[in-house]
Amino acid sequence: MIVSVPKEVVSGEHRVALTPDAVRRLVRGGLTIRVEQGSGLAASFTDKSYEEAGAEVVTNSEALWHEADVIAKVQPPLANGARNEVALIESGKVLVGLLQPFANLDVISDLAGRGVTSFGLEALPRITRAQSMDVLSAMSTVAGYKAVLLAATALGKFFPMLVTAAGTIIPAKVLVLGAGVAGLQAIATAKRLGAVVKAFDVRPAVKEQVESLGATFIAAEQLNEEGEGSGGYAKALSEDQHKRELDLIAENIVDVDAVITTALIPGKPAPELITNEMIATMRPGSVIVDLAAEAGGNCEATEAGKDVELHHVKVMGPLNLAASMPADASRMYAKNISAFLMHITKDGELQLDFDDEITGGTCITHGGTVVHEAIKNAISERG
Repeated sequence: MIVSVPKEVVSGEHRVALTPDAVRRLVRGGLTIRVEQGSGLAASFTDKSYEEAGAEVVTNSEALWHEADVIAKVQPPLANGARNEVALIESGKVLVGLLQPFANLDVISDLAGRGVTSFGLEALPRITRAQSMDVLSAMSTVAGYKAVLLAATALGKFFPMLVTAAGTIIPAKVLVLGAGVAGLQAIATAKRLGAVVKAFDVRPAVKEQVESLGATFIAAEQLNEEGEGSGGYAKALSEDQHKRELDLIAENIVDVDAVITTALIPGKPAPELITNEMIATMRPGSVIVDLAAEAGGNCEATEAGKDVELHHVKVMGPLNLAASMPADASRMYAKNISAFLMHITKDGELQLDFDDEITGGTCITHGGTVVHEAIKNAISERG
């Protein structure tokens, strides 16, 4: 079975779906790996390193797609622009990657119409057996780390306490909203840099994790509604509970220097946690890094992909932060996707068991239709 890795063509995307180390594992598992020439260079992986790992480096891009049984990607396939990748995927082929299905309903419909079997790794069920394939957690780790570096660079003061001949510099105060994987990594990184950190989350269960990293957990006793939904993700609160949540954040945002927001609700716009009125109470020169910018943002002032200033506070809405650290992000992604590829193959051949929770839960299109219920409903509701 041939697994092909095309070069990512989305602007700003520097990751690659498989690294040489992942190629070695897959080749040992009986798979043939073909990599488009130059696909790993932006992530510091040379064509020679792929060849030494057992992959074939291909110069003919169309042949790479045409001769593949499985196509492994990072970004969803493009339907227009520099290269119509959707048109290159023939009926019966398998596509594996981050498909961002809710944001790409037309692409998903096209893949179904072309008879492509597609697997979106963001739909992976959160079960123990799937932990080695958990791409979202891996990429969130990168984003949480990089968000703190962005905040530290943009802030006009030191993160750590410094004792100098000119006197003692007090440490920066950082507030992290959302204590999922990205939030916990942000907490850990801010603490390593010497900041005083506190964190808020609607899920009481994360209190122990937050405190184990040395941060203060902002208790939400006034929230009497459970904030945890299926799979351990946060869920949307009622209007009354959301107001109480905002009041609690408003109390704590006044004296901080930097805020990292990470709150997401699967399949829905990001919850608004920071209003413009709250920003007006913050210290001049403070920084907000909104990791939910692509989903609408946790901050009212956020503009996706831009840095804006309001009330002398910088609000940053970075996109695709994982691509800004392509070497390690690719290594992590490749381990995840190679684990999934080994899961759906046996003795070098494709073995799709849709009764399996991982295979069935991750499949988006198959047999000419959209099979993932949530995506199917979204397409139906859109009309």
